[in-house]
Amino acid sequence: MAEPAGEALGTLAERLSQAAAPSGCLATARQLTGLFREAGHRKNATEHVFQNLLQILTKATSEVDVACKDVGALAHLDDCLLLLSECFRCLRNACVQCANNQNIMRSLGLIEVSVHLIQLLQKLETDLESSLTAFRCGLQFLGNIATGNVDSQRRIWKLACPSLFLSCLNHQDEKIIEYCCMILFTCLNPERIRALQEENNLNVALSVLQACRRYPESEWVFLIVTNHLLKCPELVEAVYARLSNQERTMLLELVLSEISDKNSAVCKGTDTFLSSCFQEKCQSVLRLASATNDADEEALVTLRLLDALCEMTSNDGQLERLQACPDLLETAVRTLQLAHLSGKQAPNVFSATHSARGQEQVSHPAVGFKSHLICLIANLCYRNKANQDKVYELDGIPLILDNCSIDDNNPFISQWAVYAIHNLTEQNERNQELISQMERQGLADTSILEKMGLRVEKEDQKLILRSIQKTPDL
Repeated sequence: MAEPAGEALGTLAERLSQAAAPSGCLATARQLTGLFREAGHRKNATEHVFQNLLQILTKATSEVDVACKDVGALAHLDDCLLLLSECFRCLRNACVQCANNQNIMRSLGLIEVSVHLIQLLQKLETDLESSLTAFRCGLQFLGNIATGNVDSQRRIWKLACPSLFLSCLNHQDEKIIEYCCMILFTCLNPERIRALQEENNLNVALSVLQACRRYPESEWVFLIVTNHLLKCPELVEAVYARLSNQERTMLLELVLSEISDKNSAVCKGTDTFLSSCFQEKCQSVLRLASATNDADEEALVTLRLLDALCEMTSNDGQLERLQACPDLLETAVRTLQLAHLSGKQAPNVFSATHSARGQEQVSHPAVGFKSHLICLIANLCYRNKANQDKVYELDGIPLILDNCSIDDNNPFISQWAVYAIHNLTEQNERNQELISQMERQGLADTSILEKMGLRVEKEDQKLILRSIQKTPDL
């Protein structure tokens, strides 16, 4: 007949307290780890079990501390580390969906002892696999005791931020980083996200982004960035200022991924901050006209900023804020003018071309730059009279009409130009009249207007731009 759950746990707890050698404790700890995989045994666990595990961890702390100071002690540490790993596994399993066990462990001080042990293991100068395993298991335990338990989260945050988080996030072992991010994600809330802006804590956010770059497939790292860091515009701004250009590119690609994959809006403040970054650096892209500058990192960041702005202005939740951004529209028009002029002055990536020019031209980072500028201008003018008028005043309409032809260096530029002219002329008689006058003077190609679904008609001595119903090709 099988021993009842409570008696089985009690028997193992006694064995654990009576075993003198680590090898004797190890077998018992392994049995407990197995039992705690079942909800019934977790429910029947008593404080006595966890007290015995605490005693083992406390003793292990002393041994590891000695080994940190005396390299000679490392030779006898392997059994201790194996037992330590098993105790952490046992505690980890006992926490699963069991708030009572989490609370008992916390009240016994197991979080404090575990954090101290992990810090010692991080300092331990050894190649022993058992040391790395104990480190990993300790982090798993902290992750499980924090899950769904606000008091444990508060305790871990107080003990681990920033020093433990920083040492783990900058560790060479990918699993250490992953488990650390699991803990960090579990503990984060709006108040703690704001705390990361403090000078002493900002490196934690920076280290998360650096880990994201090193391990782009890491789920926990990705969740911290997208669910927490990007939701706080003040933190985004503080972190962005400290990132390298390559790290900024990576962050912007995460922003783009969030917007395009989930059709979700970037939070208020982050969108306008990214707009100001684009305005400050937009002309750096013009350096890409030179073949020697095609890897200009600042320009590559600016291209990603433009991509992000195009995506954000396609989102109803952000369009109105970006339409009201001071100088964003003017910056886009002025930059388009400069890029267009650069392409006319000498053959380069900003020159319009409609012939095969080799693979190296197609793969140039600035391919599509003018298309995206026109896309941004079009979006900013969508049902916005003030912006429509601003483009008129900046001589932007003739500029857009001059970019209506197919251009291998700017895929879909003619389609974006059509969309821009539609948004510029919608319920705007002055802009319509300008295009009509240009057509009469031969400055606007009639065939291009027809491709846009527009034609000029004379009515009461005035030229009127009208929409026409295009007949599909047969």
